[in-house]
Amino acid sequence: MLQLNTIREHKDEVLKGLAKKHFAKAEEIINKIIEADATRRQAQKDSDNLKSEANTISKQVGELMKAGKKEEAEVVKTKTAELKEKEKQLGELLAEKEKEIQDLLCLVPNLPNEKVPAGKTPEENETVYKHGEIPTLHAAAVPHWDLTTKYDLIDFELGVKITGAGFPVYKGKGAKLQRALINFFLDRATAKGYREIMPPLMVNEASGFGTGQLPDKEGQMYHATIDGFYLIPTAEVPITNIYRDVILKESELPVKNCGYTPCFRREAGSYGKDVRGLNRLHQFDKVEIVQIAHPEKSYEILEEMKEYVAGLLQDLELPYRILRLCGGDMSFASAMTYDMEVWSAAQQRWLEVSSVSNFEAFQSNRLKCRFKGADGKTQLAHTLNGSALALPRIVAALLENNQTPEGIKIPKVLVPYTGFDIIN
Repeated sequence: MLQLNTIREHKDEVLKGLAKKHFAKAEEIINKIIEADATRRQAQKDSDNLKSEANTISKQVGELMKAGKKEEAEVVKTKTAELKEKEKQLGELLAEKEKEIQDLLCLVPNLPNEKVPAGKTPEENETVYKHGEIPTLHAAAVPHWDLTTKYDLIDFELGVKITGAGFPVYKGKGAKLQRALINFFLDRATAKGYREIMPPLMVNEASGFGTGQLPDKEGQMYHATIDGFYLIPTAEVPITNIYRDVILKESELPVKNCGYTPCFRREAGSYGKDVRGLNRLHQFDKVEIVQIAHPEKSYEILEEMKEYVAGLLQDLELPYRILRLCGGDMSFASAMTYDMEVWSAAQQRWLEVSSVSNFEAFQSNRLKCRFKGADGKTQLAHTLNGSALALPRIVAALLENNQTPEGIKIPKVLVPYTGFDIIN
């Protein structure tokens, strides 16, 4: 959530940033916020003046009573009653305007960093790096959904029977490959200084609001309505919310956490060839990295996180590219996002496997996640997170890119985790 003083003091810059995000109602909502804030501030000023006047009159009443001037005191008391009624009305106006401002602020996305491209569609994202050679497959090569059936690795139809579409069942070497990737990602993260967290898989509304999923993405989350809990769309939500309403010491920054969880997304409206097999699921596994950072260091840390994820893809011997997302393709809460995509040789297209984002103070303002500097002053921290990595499309690319007439080769780095070097 944007800070109110930023909108009040830098309206033109805010509108310029929101235009880059292609936020349609920017000017209308920003003007409403400024107007409501002006009314609120005037009401607060009037209320403070009334309280001061009431205190003065109260002292006068006391002095008159001491002097034995009871009748004069009663007359002055009448004015006190009038002031209290006015103060009550102003209090109601203040509460109304504060709620109006809060509701409007929740509608406004984060401002993009100045380096974010101004485009609107995925085609306008900026390619900042490419790595690896595009593999050439043998003539009989097939997409991963055929390979998973051929080698009995994943059963999509069984998942439909048990639950529904988008809930696959991993079997045999498919399950072992999944577990191997999770352990590999966690081991690499902890070796880089991230503390492993095993969080709840459901969160309350306050947690969903804190990281920006609510009220923006409630339609994409599974909602346990009786208890008011939401199944997590990513480990970012519970791990970041550890620091809701927390004041850290500056010396504790950056805070580095990682965690493996299943993730749950309704993916409403998704259909067609791009969602076949592992390309888009309702339940999938992911290892997430999360940092709480000093505002002066957050973009340096974003670059470090981007390079860390790129290193994982290199270790898995996957061709990949890094995109800096344009304003119109970024998430509601992000100030800058890098997407990592791997090449799917059988599908002949790029598959997104990671997003690494800096939210600046947008999430921390909602979370009230702060730190106290050496000067004793408290300020909002910056939050960052990244997929390191999301498994489904990684598995799809590994299966497709490494298929041979003899079977599917396992990258060397995974063999100690799988216990086998080929699927045949």
